[in-house]
Amino acid sequence: MKEVDREFSGSCGEHAWKAMAPTQALFAAARRAGVPIIYTTRHVDTGGVHSTNRNIGRETGDTYGIKAELAPAPGELVIYKERASAFFGTPLIAHLQQKRIDSLIICGESTSGCVRASTVDAYSYGFHNVVVEECTYDRSLITHKVNLFDLHHKYADVMHIEDVLAHLDGLARGRKVA
Repeated sequence: MKEVDREFSGSCGEHAWKAMAPTQALFAAARRAGVPIIYTTRHVDTGGVHSTNRNIGRETGDTYGIKAELAPAPGELVIYKERASAFFGTPLIAHLQQKRIDSLIICGESTSGCVRASTVDAYSYGFHNVVVEECTYDRSLITHKVNLFDLHHKYADVMHIEDVLAHLDGLARGRKVA
């Protein structure tokens, strides 16, 4: 497969890089609008649990590091997880309830894995979900598109970045008027 990064076979290669600029724009708009950004990632060592027998290669300390271009701003929450869903075994639901958050804008890697699992769990907890198409990605475009199609018809509104940015910019303008 040309789409898979040979050196880092667990990565999403070119698809991840294409999502970088739209994700930066999404985060900037969210910050302007005062919408909290919550990061999820995992630790390298999750107790040796692997879901498949594929050769994932040697993981290093920065395997799951957040790229500098998308780094959390001071005060933004980073939740470390051990499974695909951002909700499973983490304090995320308690944090969202404490902040009275009832809708989520979801992005990241991979559409068929962590994004899907987190979106389904968020839906199950009663959140309204938006998945930003250009800010999610997977190892292959077909897997990405099929999962977006399915998520849109069951668990979330899949939206284009321009529409989400327009909504967030409207929130930001509303904050300045108030």
